[in-house]
Amino acid sequence: MNTALATDTAEIVVDETFPHSPEVIWKTLTDGELIARWLMRPIGFEAVPGSRFMYQTTPAGEWDGVILCRVLEAVPNERLVYSWKSGHESNVGYGSPLETVVTWTLSAVAGGTRLRLVHSGFVTPRNDSALKTMSEGWKKVVPALGAIAGEQTQR
Repeated sequence: MNTALATDTAEIVVDETFPHSPEVIWKTLTDGELIARWLMRPIGFEAVPGSRFMYQTTPAGEWDGVILCRVLEAVPNERLVYSWKSGHESNVGYGSPLETVVTWTLSAVAGGTRLRLVHSGFVTPRNDSALKTMSEGWKKVVPALGAIAGEQTQR
């Protein structure tokens, strides 16, 4: 069944291994000043389930550029999950409504930590623009996170 009204969901997966401990990766994932260096400055972030925070990015059309997030799960040095909601109903393409979930999973491996990002819940075709843009973005963000983590171990 392939109609113009058919929808599906898609996800972005980025899986990298870094030569840093899970504790160092966790700190880089959960410290607001460090997050600001590899992603965007979070406003009100705490790695506590139920905690609400936001990011501000470039507005478009009727969308003000605010990304509303809520921590769904936080298991230190293992897993961080938060909702990611943004966009406006009147926008098509960039800034269209987006209700997704970002999941970070840390696994200790020989010589470091495997970090797996899954950003899920993109509704296609409505979120095709966000899926394409964010797929490319996360592929740059995750290595940047690793570089910031590396600075923490050199101190």
